[in-house]
Amino acid sequence: MEEHGLLHPVVLDRNGRVIDGRNRLKACEIAGVEPSYTTYEGDDPDGYALSANVHRRNLTKGQIAMITAKACSLSEQNGRSPGERSSRSLSEHLGVSLGTVGKANIVLQHAPDLVDPVISGATGLNEAYNVAQENKAKANSAEAQLARLRNEDPELADRVVEGHLTLTGAWAERTERVEEDKRQRRVATRLLDEIVPPLAQTRGTRTFSRYDPAFAGGTPITRETIAHAMTALAEMDQAWQERDLP
Repeated sequence: MEEHGLLHPVVLDRNGRVIDGRNRLKACEIAGVEPSYTTYEGDDPDGYALSANVHRRNLTKGQIAMITAKACSLSEQNGRSPGERSSRSLSEHLGVSLGTVGKANIVLQHAPDLVDPVISGATGLNEAYNVAQENKAKANSAEAQLARLRNEDPELADRVVEGHLTLTGAWAERTERVEEDKRQRRVATRLLDEIVPPLAQTRGTRTFSRYDPAFAGGTPITRETIAHAMTALAEMDQAWQERDLP
């Protein structure tokens, strides 16, 4: 690298986030070589990063499927909608069937301790899938379902025990609550992503001194509005501290 420089540039997304080439970037820092960069202009940076890394390694279809399932799960946990990175789009991009990815999803849900062994190659996907199917069958028993429901939502479990709700109905309601919670978290995340970063970028600029109520698109900003905004940011900071977010 010191002699020839960086042969393959580090790839960034449109926001400047490294999506491919972290190891190359680190190697440049160690060697004292100025890295070169390129920007990915497509609509699926996460899929590109996954594809680039998968094709550099000699992986089996089972390993690729497991990586795909895990990546989609992490995407959803981070508040991205399924359309942004679906199992279908990734499976087509990486050349694995939806059926194989489906097996990997079963492992992810019912044998999560086998996910990393499958990815590393220590365990085959089919072997892990068989274990996951056994776990799924056990989990589907009424007793196990009620115990799990009590752990996740004691109020619903009590209604089942009291005869006010069937176990099937309780799980349907539990699923609705979980999906509604995901929806609210997704909406809240996108709202804050749209509002807070642009506000932070105005710090130290002349933006505030140039504000003119005559050009306001809606209700003009007042000192009362600013006070509410400051309170909201203080509440946000407190929430970040309590959740130990960066």
